[in-house]
Amino acid sequence: MILPIISYGDPILKKKAQEIGQSYPNLKELIENMFETMYAAPGVGLAAPQIGLSIRLITIDASGYSDEENPQLDGFKRAFINAQIVEEEGEEWLFNEGCLSFPTLREDILRKPKIHIQYYDENFEYHDEWFDGVLARIIQHEYDHTEGIVFIDRLSSLKKQLIKGKLNDIMTGNVDVIYKMKFYKKKKK
Repeated sequence: MILPIISYGDPILKKKAQEIGQSYPNLKELIENMFETMYAAPGVGLAAPQIGLSIRLITIDASGYSDEENPQLDGFKRAFINAQIVEEEGEEWLFNEGCLSFPTLREDILRKPKIHIQYYDENFEYHDEWFDGVLARIIQHEYDHTEGIVFIDRLSSLKKQLIKGKLNDIMTGNVDVIYKMKFYKKKKK
């Protein structure tokens, strides 16, 4: 089932998500729905807060970035549950990122190129791995969502001022979107 993606402005995107256990209700179905939602958008990653659930669950399919330089990304499709980035290494590098919760907005973001992460997969098997390059970046972006961080938080205050109008348009739904979204509406006082 394709779920609506929560837009920028909704407080859930700024909230640190909670860990879940193996008995989380309908977990396998939720993971399938997240992949289906991500593909319909189309995206390469989706975090549970982006569908309105403040839990530490991320889905990633980096196959679209597979090429001669990155053959390891071919077929890389994975769920990350209760992920914790233990370490980040290397010199930060710029990459133009987008986010499904920020339709029509793309910005250059600095991130470290290598990460050490511990997580559980959809079968609750434990993993302790290193990732690098574009895959590390995708994971960092989605992981940030579970920490209550959105990619524009990594921009300078000047840059945020320059894109304020675009952010207001996203928050109020004044953007063209090809996927199902739930736009944030501020409550009137």
